[in-house]
Amino acid sequence: MPVPSAAAAAPHRLSVDLRRLPWITALAADYAETFDTLAPFFAGNPGLPEDWASAIARAQAHTRPREAIAAVLVQQQRRRAAPQAAIAAAEQLTDPRTVAIVTGQQAGLFGGPLYALLKALTTVQLAERVARDHRVPAVAVFWIDAEDHDWDEVRSCAVLDGDLARRIVSLDRPEGAGERPVAWIPLDESATAAVATLAGLLPGTEFSKGLLADLGRAYAPGTGMADAFGRWLEAVLGNRGLVVYDASDPAAKPLAGHVFVSELENPEWTLRLAAETGEALRGRGYHAQVVPQAHGVALFSLDGGRQPIRAASNGFVVGTTAVSRASLVSRARERPESFSPNVLLRPIVQDTLFPTIAYVPGPNELAYLAQLKPVYERFGVPMPLFCPRATATLVDSAGMKFLNRYPLPFEGLQPNNEALLNHLLESHLPSSIEQAYQDAAVSIEGGMTALIDAAPAIDPTLQGAARSTLSRMQHDLQTLHAKIIHAAKRRDETLRRQFQRTRGQAFPDGIPQERGIGFVYFLNKYGPALVDRLLEDLPLDPGRHWILSI
Repeated sequence: MPVPSAAAAAPHRLSVDLRRLPWITALAADYAETFDTLAPFFAGNPGLPEDWASAIARAQAHTRPREAIAAVLVQQQRRRAAPQAAIAAAEQLTDPRTVAIVTGQQAGLFGGPLYALLKALTTVQLAERVARDHRVPAVAVFWIDAEDHDWDEVRSCAVLDGDLARRIVSLDRPEGAGERPVAWIPLDESATAAVATLAGLLPGTEFSKGLLADLGRAYAPGTGMADAFGRWLEAVLGNRGLVVYDASDPAAKPLAGHVFVSELENPEWTLRLAAETGEALRGRGYHAQVVPQAHGVALFSLDGGRQPIRAASNGFVVGTTAVSRASLVSRARERPESFSPNVLLRPIVQDTLFPTIAYVPGPNELAYLAQLKPVYERFGVPMPLFCPRATATLVDSAGMKFLNRYPLPFEGLQPNNEALLNHLLESHLPSSIEQAYQDAAVSIEGGMTALIDAAPAIDPTLQGAARSTLSRMQHDLQTLHAKIIHAAKRRDETLRRQFQRTRGQAFPDGIPQERGIGFVYFLNKYGPALVDRLLEDLPLDPGRHWILSI
């Protein structure tokens, strides 16, 4: 999806080639810039309008339980008191022409990192674009992946305090945490304490009172973690028509039960197909994100907890318990709510339920999605396009001025040291000083080299002494140069503060901001207008990382 060249020149916006960022995989970079090298692994190029038209046609032609999934969605929304715009969007899915743009994320505390908001915003933008450009009803859906049992992965949220120090707010570990699906864990009083802790850390703004009240209502003791996440996300984006779906809802499982039955009737197929495709990716120089375990099945059992299922010669092993094939298949037919798809089967379930034309992953999620084309074919479900989410860093106006003024490599700000600052300060030394230093270095080396060559004519033992003298002189000169740099640091303390402030925003504790800071921090700072500004100012260009000043 090309972006007008003027976008990069906006004073409040800078762009960075995604390939420069060290945390971006080669596959993600090539997907954005040279899609043809990866075309065999995907259903189409999200940069081509004709591939969008084909995806729309496939989704509209495939039979799905539209009325039933819409009813499940509306029931969830009414339970969470979702905005009317979101409910209307869910009801629109009953129209056989309607298509969906889907994204997903775990139910992180207070909405999770900034990238979760960026996923949702990208999905909303794409739905609006598809509706406009292709003249079909399009709905943005956010899939809450709430059946993982990794409580530690969702229980914390990081923000910046008034000094731009990264601070972490966490929930306690209630009974069952780490063993049962996250959706089954009700919040306790530590949720109220977490909101209070957050209130003490966030710099006070005109938006703080309303934001904290909304969080308190969403993250109330007794509320399920997935419900709280859904309520909060709807408070932020429900009025933009975002449909939030809690994938742990037992009412939805019968709509995809046949997928579970098929997986159990043909065990190991999904994982074998994904493994074979992973080998093909490795053959092209990429990595395989998912390396399936031997005899693995792409399902978990939720009967009492979340347990893996493995195929065995006489049936299955659920956790550590042997179960016959007939009994487990029968349970899938009769109680599909007691199963959960793993990372490979989840997209198949998703696109069985929704008329998905595009899924919005994080850049590095593309690696496991690239392994799924034959899995989609096996289940007879149309594979959607994959349109990576927007990736961005938000800085204040002072940070943007600093980045505009000094041509520093953005990724160079990540290391938690002063190497880049020293380089910047050195580049701003008076040219006469730097030239004098270079001249002195050349002069010393030239003069002493001549002396080293001549000394043996007087006494061969003097050559070693001359070399030692050269080393001492070079060391002393370098020490003097370092003292000049340190003096420059003291002289230009303002530049040091600007550097550290910008780095603290962009890479708190050395972590890319969109991964290391919860989006609640930015909503507190900028208020509800943050959503509108990002929808207006954040280009959908999968090959660029955007630095924005709101």
